[in-house]
Amino acid sequence: MNRNEALARLTDQVGAGHAVIGAGAGTGLSAKCAEAGGVDLLIIYNSGRYRMAGRGSLAGLLPYGDANAIVLDMAGEVLPVVRDVPVLAGVCGTDPFRIMGNFLDQLKAVGFTGVQNFPTVGLYDGTFRANLEETGMGFGLEIDMIRQAHERDLLTAPYVFDPDQAAEMARAGADVLVPHVGLTTKGAIGAATALTLDQAATAVQEMHDAAKRVNPDIIVLCHGGPIAEPADARYILEHTSGIAGFFGASSMERLPTERAITDQARAFKSLSLG
Repeated sequence: MNRNEALARLTDQVGAGHAVIGAGAGTGLSAKCAEAGGVDLLIIYNSGRYRMAGRGSLAGLLPYGDANAIVLDMAGEVLPVVRDVPVLAGVCGTDPFRIMGNFLDQLKAVGFTGVQNFPTVGLYDGTFRANLEETGMGFGLEIDMIRQAHERDLLTAPYVFDPDQAAEMARAGADVLVPHVGLTTKGAIGAATALTLDQAATAVQEMHDAAKRVNPDIIVLCHGGPIAEPADARYILEHTSGIAGFFGASSMERLPTERAITDQARAFKSLSLG
């Protein structure tokens, strides 16, 4: 599916009053089930693999593997089983060992419809984040990656973490913007430190407004932090204006997998003999 087809579908969903739902997938089975559930976008990146291996999603930001190589490897597992949903690649835009334009061309040739900026330095803060920015590994490279992807007619759905980034990504050609309000809570390996839902709604609204001032047609979703369950996403949609839907990663595969396998095992274990 090309960018124009994917974007037309998303626009039609919003026009019909339906929430746009994106899902992260760490395995082919996750992608297959999310498509069966009717999601509008699938995104695969290295944290999905770590997440479904029982590790926290932030493993994707640590030196446990080559993020861009991993997403290409995951493509062979996910792309062949997805029939009718656009699939986006999580791209580490700060990767100093990739000629980014060539890598984006490769992703498009493999069959990805678009890209998202993950792993992202946006999840780092404090002195470490300042040092990344000072030494040429900052968020600006992720904005540049989205700009190059847009020039190649790839669908772009970047994460942003504040209003300035939202405006910059909109200028770079983002089609879908995903305000990120932190590591997802709940479950066995979810975050305990997070914003409240009201704080998240305020943050999402501010990023939405900044992006819309640049591009009134941009589609804005919400993601992360306390927005972990459908009821949480509903709360955000009811307490914001103009948010078109939700993108979930842990929410879409880790949390439901934890519950389903645990409950199934308990059901079998409850069997008695005789």
